[in-house]
Amino acid sequence: MDTRFLGRSGLRVPVLGFGVGTFGGRGPLFGAWGDTDAVQARRLVDLCLDAGANFFDTADAYSDGASETILGAAIRGRRDRVLLSTKVGLRVGADANAVGASRTHLLAAVDSALRRLDTDHIDLLQLHAFDAMTPLEETLSTLDGLVRAGKVRYLGASNHAGWQLMKALAIADRDGLTRYVAHQAYYSLAGRDYEWELMPLGLDQGVGAVVWSPLAWGRLTGRIRRGQPLPTTSRLHATAAFAPPVDDARLYRIVDALDEVAADTGRSVPQIALNWLLQRPGVSTVLVGARNEAQLRENLGAADWSLDPVHMAQLDAASAVPTPYPYYPYWNGQFAERSPAPVPAPDQESPA
Repeated sequence: MDTRFLGRSGLRVPVLGFGVGTFGGRGPLFGAWGDTDAVQARRLVDLCLDAGANFFDTADAYSDGASETILGAAIRGRRDRVLLSTKVGLRVGADANAVGASRTHLLAAVDSALRRLDTDHIDLLQLHAFDAMTPLEETLSTLDGLVRAGKVRYLGASNHAGWQLMKALAIADRDGLTRYVAHQAYYSLAGRDYEWELMPLGLDQGVGAVVWSPLAWGRLTGRIRRGQPLPTTSRLHATAAFAPPVDDARLYRIVDALDEVAADTGRSVPQIALNWLLQRPGVSTVLVGARNEAQLRENLGAADWSLDPVHMAQLDAASAVPTPYPYYPYWNGQFAERSPAPVPAPDQESPA
C-alpha cells in the first residue's frame, strides 16, 4: 500500500488506516458501531498488516477504554510493525478533571492509554476536541513534555475549527513547542465542509488530514438508496442523532453518481467514495472501519489505484454545495494577479 508523509513531518503513514471504534461494543453509541472482541480483532489486524495498512486509530473514550485494550492485545508481539494513534480529551469518568486538555487530565489520560495499549509509546496522540476552558499554553506545554519524555512521538488535533487549530500552531511556534502535524476531521463526498477553511489551513501549515467517517456514517456504502427503507443492519437506527447531517436529495444525487462510476470502473461504491478522498489535497490517511472481514477487505481495496479525471469531476459535481462567504470570489477576480491560486471550491474544482 502507498504511504504518505503525515503532514509536515518525517513520519510516513499508509493511505488507508483502520479506525477501531468497533472494538469493544460498550455503551449505546459504540455498542451500535460494533462489538469486535480480542480474537476477532487480531484477525482484522492480520488483514490490515497483510495489506500494508499498519496505522490503527482509537480513543480512550471508545467503549470506556475497551477499544484501546483490545487493540493492544491484538498487536501484542508485533508492536514494531504498527503505528498507534489514540485520542484523549473527551469525558472518561465522573471526576471533575476527567475531561479536557488540562495538564492534570492529559498526563493521567496518556498513562492510562499506554497501560491499556500495552506499549511504552504512542505514535500519534490527538486531542479529541478543543478545550476552550484550558489555556492553550498549558495544553501545548504538557503535550510537548510528553513528546520530550518519549511517551508520544507526534501530536495532532481532532474536530477543531480553523481558528482553534491555527491559534494552537501559532502558540507552538512562538514558544518553541512541538507542533500538531495532523488533524483528524470528518470529510466525505457527503460532508465537504472541511474544504472551506481546514483544507487550505492544513496545506499552508503542514497539517495532514486524518479522515474519519469517510463513508458518511454508512450512508455511502451503497446500501442506503432513494425510495427504500433504511436497512435493518444500519447503525443509523441507533446512532442517527450522532451522525453528521446531510440533505437527502443531495445524498441520493451522490449515490446515483457513485453507482454510475461503479458501473464504469467495476469497483464497489465504498471503494469509489474512499478513492475520491485519497485524491483530495492535504489528505494523509483515510480511516476505514469494519465490523467483519468482508467489510474490511472491501474497504482496503480502495487503495493502489486512482479514479480518472472524468469520474472525479462527475463526483465533484454530484456532491457540490454552494460556496459560503467569505470563500466565494465576491471580488470578481480583481486580485487574481496578486494572489496565490486558491484551493478549488467544490463547485469549481479540478482533481488534485
